[in-house]
Amino acid sequence: MAETLEVPQPPVEPSAMADNSYNIRPNFKDKFRPAVVKEAIQEVVNAHLNNKEYDPEQAPAWCKTITEAVKERVKDLGMDRYKLAVNVVIGEQRGQGIKVGCRCFWDSDTDNYAQHLFMNDSMFCHATAFGVFFY
Repeated sequence: MAETLEVPQPPVEPSAMADNSYNIRPNFKDKFRPAVVKEAIQEVVNAHLNNKEYDPEQAPAWCKTITEAVKERVKDLGMDRYKLAVNVVIGEQRGQGIKVGCRCFWDSDTDNYAQHLFMNDSMFCHATAFGVFFY
């Protein structure tokens, strides 16, 4: 008959264990706050694009950099249970108009978005951050 060998497990500290969370709605202080997120987007976009001229070769890299920076800045706001989607569009300013639309299927009680439009003499930048609560 085979003998079983039991390997002792190291003790798990209570702080290392994750608590189960059965929250189906965020607390008021943890909700996606569009006004705060809009300020964060505005700070990031202005920091990256102030005093720059439109360059079609650099615009894709700027979009990627701004997208990542906005995502990290919004994560730092402490909305842990939210999935974030950030969209940035940069185009040349030639006096034309721009219309941006989106359609989403979400819970209007918990999910929201914030956007910011930056314009100077040579370009425009439209940045949007969507926050969808993760149940």
